[in-house]
Amino acid sequence: MIDRSGHLTRIQWLFRTFPVVGLLGARQVGKTWLAERLAAKSGRDITRFDLESPADLGRLADPLLALEGLRGLVIIDEIQRRPDLFPALRVLADRPRRPARFLILGSATRDLLRQSSETLAGRIAYHELGGFALAEIGAGHLRRLWQRGGFPRAYLAQSDAASVAWRKEFTATFLERDLRALGFDLPSATLGRFWAMLAHYHGQIWNGAELARAFAIAESTVARYLDALIGTFMIRQLRPWSENLAKRQVKTPKIYLADSGILHSLLGINGHAALETHPKIGASWEGFVLEQIVQHLGASREECHYWATHQGAELDLLVVRGRLRRAFEIKRTTTPTVTKSMHVAMADLKLDALDVIHAGKDTFPLAPGIRAVAAGRLLEDVEALKG
Repeated sequence: MIDRSGHLTRIQWLFRTFPVVGLLGARQVGKTWLAERLAAKSGRDITRFDLESPADLGRLADPLLALEGLRGLVIIDEIQRRPDLFPALRVLADRPRRPARFLILGSATRDLLRQSSETLAGRIAYHELGGFALAEIGAGHLRRLWQRGGFPRAYLAQSDAASVAWRKEFTATFLERDLRALGFDLPSATLGRFWAMLAHYHGQIWNGAELARAFAIAESTVARYLDALIGTFMIRQLRPWSENLAKRQVKTPKIYLADSGILHSLLGINGHAALETHPKIGASWEGFVLEQIVQHLGASREECHYWATHQGAELDLLVVRGRLRRAFEIKRTTTPTVTKSMHVAMADLKLDALDVIHAGKDTFPLAPGIRAVAAGRLLEDVEALKG
């Protein structure tokens, strides 16, 4: 069993301050399993509602009547199906001595659960659950995690073939059933082709006009497709960082498929040998390592950016928290070197540190403030953010 104690500890810490905690993440990423582990550790009264169950939906026909007498931990799964519950949760969260805590599980981002942010402001904290990370499976299994991705059933499958089969079934079910259940009324066949095409744009700057021409549809429609995949954690949109510099800076987001295993499935890559010879291997490595850095740092989506100028300077990842600025370049090489672009970024952005994450085995300094960090030593050599 993979130990996900870091996520459990974070949720328990949030409950010390907030009466409601939202656990958000993609379908099948393990939210329900984690909620069960939390329930087993809580030692309190536990009540569960699964909003995909007609019986539980019936129990919540009158939310206040159903919830106000409960004590201990109340778990509500797939909360995005009943946004009308949020006003009731606000009333219950404001009771003196807080007889109950509420763990709400959702398969949509905070932006899609906007009503909860408005209704439960000051009463709710969010924790995003991603797929398995290096910290959970160990750096010795890096190659398998990269190839299969972090979805538990894909990573833990008995063989590569079984992992591929699960990922294909997942994408089909997600398109044909899950998206509609999440409130997206989009044509599954067209969205599937769009998702597959995005796999070829993985790691590139978003070009909605080009994709709209390819599909012979309006650019606004393409943007809706992208929003649906971002809102359900399938796509990471990395926003550009811009500030007052004497340089023209790129102001369009970059797009990554969030899970490397799903990326490989959509690209038709069925094993490591095929991955090693595929033209997208560099982009795949970049996206995979980027996700591992973000998870290891505990950085929020709002703190993560990329940076690029029209003169050619760029950073794959810039994490900004308060006054702290940490930058990362990701290179699939065993011999990383300092580039002019790195020096420009250090000077222009006044970076605290710049790490070049590479595929070799050693960590060593490259220049003042710049060092090479082996991907396999990421957990040891890159200190998590504080605060």
